[in-house]
Amino acid sequence: MGLVYGGGQVGIMGIIAKACLDGGGTVTGVIPEDLQKREVAYHDLTELVVVDSMHTRKDLMYRRSDAFVILPGGIGTLDETLEIMTWRQLGFHHKPIFLLEQSGYWKPLLDLLNHVVDSGFAKPGILDFLETVPDVPTLMAKLRNL
Repeated sequence: MGLVYGGGQVGIMGIIAKACLDGGGTVTGVIPEDLQKREVAYHDLTELVVVDSMHTRKDLMYRRSDAFVILPGGIGTLDETLEIMTWRQLGFHHKPIFLLEQSGYWKPLLDLLNHVVDSGFAKPGILDFLETVPDVPTLMAKLRNL
C-alpha cells in the first residue's frame, strides 16, 4: 500500500509517512517549493515532488491517489477535504473519501455539513461522499479492500 501526502516531516504528516515507510510501503510527498522549510520537507521518502503552488500540490495528490483519508488537522486539511468533496459533487471523480472520526474530532464538521444541507445550500447526497470510519484498523481494512 502506498501513501501520497503533503510531504512534511513534522506532525501527523511526518508520523504517518514514517510509519508507512517502516511498514514497507511507498511514500510520495508533494510539497510546494515555498513550504519546504516551513513544513520541514521529508527528504527520505520514496519520492518527494516539489511543485510551484498549493493548487498544483492538490491536483497532483488527487491524480496519484486511489482514495482519500481525512485525519484530524487544521484549516489546510479542511481546505483539502472540502475541495475533494466539491470535485466529487461536480463529478470529477468517484474515489472514496474516508473520514477518520476517532474520538469525535470531526463531529463539528459533520454537524456543519448537515447544517448546509438543512439550510438548502447543498443536496443531502454530499454527506454520502464521506465514509466515516471509527478507528485505524477499520480504515486499513477498507483501504485493503479497494
